[in-house]
Amino acid sequence: MTEIKLYNTKTRTKEDFVPIDPTNVRMYVCGPTVYDRAHIGNARPVVVFDTLFRLLRHVYGHYAVRYVRNFTDVDDKIISKANDEGVDFTVVAQRNIDEYFRFAGELNILPADIYPRATEHIDDIIALISKLEKRGYAYKGGSDVYYRVRKFPVYGKLSGRVIDDLRSGSRVEVSEQKEDPLDFTLWKGAREGEPAWDSPWGPGRPGWHIECSAMSMKYLGDTLDMHGGGMDLIFPHHENEIAQSEAATGREYVKYWMHNGLLNLSGEKMSKSTGHFFLIEDIRKEFSGEVVRFYFLSTHFRSNSEFGRERLAEAAAGFERIREFCVRLDEARAAAAGGGGRSERIDGLARQVRDDFLASMDDDFNSAEATGHIFRLIREVNTITGGDPARLAESPASLDRLLGDLETYDSILGLFADGLPKAGGDVPEEIMQMVMEREEARKSKNWAGADELRDSVLEAGFIIEDRPEGPRVSRSKS
Repeated sequence: MTEIKLYNTKTRTKEDFVPIDPTNVRMYVCGPTVYDRAHIGNARPVVVFDTLFRLLRHVYGHYAVRYVRNFTDVDDKIISKANDEGVDFTVVAQRNIDEYFRFAGELNILPADIYPRATEHIDDIIALISKLEKRGYAYKGGSDVYYRVRKFPVYGKLSGRVIDDLRSGSRVEVSEQKEDPLDFTLWKGAREGEPAWDSPWGPGRPGWHIECSAMSMKYLGDTLDMHGGGMDLIFPHHENEIAQSEAATGREYVKYWMHNGLLNLSGEKMSKSTGHFFLIEDIRKEFSGEVVRFYFLSTHFRSNSEFGRERLAEAAAGFERIREFCVRLDEARAAAAGGGGRSERIDGLARQVRDDFLASMDDDFNSAEATGHIFRLIREVNTITGGDPARLAESPASLDRLLGDLETYDSILGLFADGLPKAGGDVPEEIMQMVMEREEARKSKNWAGADELRDSVLEAGFIIEDRPEGPRVSRSKS
């Protein structure tokens, strides 16, 4: 079986990935707190861990990987948003969950096996807090319940933080009800105007950290193979997950911790709370979901990345090269007379590129390097064929080998929602007419009219990508 190496945040080294049970690989990823629409930075972990899910399924088998990704559907921000709008908090949460699935579809995200919500697991959360209380790790302070951080001797082992160096303030909750400023909330007592559930400690709702421990262990067991999220979650969220989970079970909570780098804007992390972001829906007016996905895959997942439209445009150009190459190969296959004719040069190239592609993906999930091998394949095939891939019709067996390998790359990277692109367009004549009218409006500097036509094309289910040689129209994946 292929050996995957992954960088483990906990050990700060690249390790061989050895699942507890290769027939049941267990992966949990922290999902969004659904208080607002998604920005482009929120999309990065969704794409990263979807691609990892695809890679694991390729290695261990389609049904061997169990993927759980949660929704935090009740918290201070959701409640505040609902109160501002004069609606129940569930309205805000459901609206943004629906939005999540819409943009996930546009980014060609495979569905996780389970999408648990905090509000659907209150009994599981209460049971876990009760276990911590019996073991002396949880205590009631006022109407809240807290976790005794100093009772867990290896607190800080994930983030590398030293407990005596931590201070109240930055990301550390302050309360007079705590025994120690470092203790964190497991259960929040009911406040006026907030939703609440009955519990042994009085009405209230769960703290943020406890929900992930309760839900992940409910569906994946006491020890997970892999837990992922953005690197901004390492402390305190994932650190606290470890503390409460291992205190409750006495077992290792997660074998491999994976964290993706952040997407920055002008050097700062994108954040809805600061207003420093671009909404996905705005970016999608200019670039297809496939291009956005390819943009993320073109950078190593652990690297921080600077967002920019010019970089998206570069990704669009690279993605178009791959799409056009697939179309040319499909044209060559249509022209092939059949038979088993082969090209030794093409076969040797295809074999080497496939080996290199899989080696890159298996080496800390290096999608950026893997996509580079696809471009090498395109470049060298063009060299062999004199820039005319149609000549591959003379070697149908080698052509089929190339297309089969490209299908493998697509299945792992998730580049094309509808499979490899085929020769021949599927854009209706009335859509192309609107595109032509938009070009005329742009030439006459009628920007409002051009924007209106672009929105009409988008509403009809198509994307316009403005390129130097003219607009390209493709079907939206929404």
